[in-house]
Amino acid sequence: MKPDRSEKNYRSRIARVVAAIAADPMAPHRLEDLAAIAHFSPFHFHRLYRSLIGETVADTVRRVRLSHAATLLAETRRSVTDIALEAGYDSPQAFTRAFRQYAGLSPREFQKKIHVIADKQRAADERSVSSGPQAQLIELGAMRVQALRHHGPLGTIPHTHRHLHQLVGPRPFRQWLGIAHGDPEAGDDFSYFAAAELIDEPLISTDIALIDIPAGCYASHALIGPYTQINDTISALYSLWLPYSGYEPDDRPLLEIYRNSPRDTAPALLHTDLLIPVRPIDTSAD
Repeated sequence: MKPDRSEKNYRSRIARVVAAIAADPMAPHRLEDLAAIAHFSPFHFHRLYRSLIGETVADTVRRVRLSHAATLLAETRRSVTDIALEAGYDSPQAFTRAFRQYAGLSPREFQKKIHVIADKQRAADERSVSSGPQAQLIELGAMRVQALRHHGPLGTIPHTHRHLHQLVGPRPFRQWLGIAHGDPEAGDDFSYFAAAELIDEPLISTDIALIDIPAGCYASHALIGPYTQINDTISALYSLWLPYSGYEPDDRPLLEIYRNSPRDTAPALLHTDLLIPVRPIDTSAD
């Protein structure tokens, strides 16, 4: 088997393991069971997993459980204690420590912040646009990026970015991006790519696609905070800013431009520019 096909085979088999963890975060996820899913020897499975994914199985399970907990905090009014127990923690204190490290906020702070956004969305008809997140119009030049398509649940997107970082290695890049087509709630109609605008580099891997992003106008919002707030902030922009702006989305993808990195930045200080492609409203559609 050729080297590139061999690597794809390895990563495809490991991806089935990540998908199994994401599908049932609270399962025991014993190493021998996960090795069987990937059809690897249980004696060598964990070393392979850690080498390809960049973290241990326990780290992945912890991350996916905390992602599940973040969803419960955002979408329900359940107590932190209940959610901590569902996420597999013996005490709210242990859960709070782990969640703060994951999201940059305590569970209560995160729940309060997300519910404020949700309450603003539900009251959009009674509030002015100033009550929601604000955006400014910018013109972005065309760019060509090297992109790695994400496969699996939204909670495992960090694994795709980590894989791309491994492929890019020490090569210099101008920008690091996320590229989203469609709505993540729409199932198969949604696609996501981790991407980098490299400096004068040929295609770095057969796993990579070259994507040309055309120049155009974007509504740009600077989000300061953990990546767990990205989806809710985008939803708030669509409901609280866009309808009042005089603009409508066009057919280019939504962009996330990462201005710093969680490798050397605390979650609460992460800076992500959220860019919605827009054009003036077509008044003929009235």
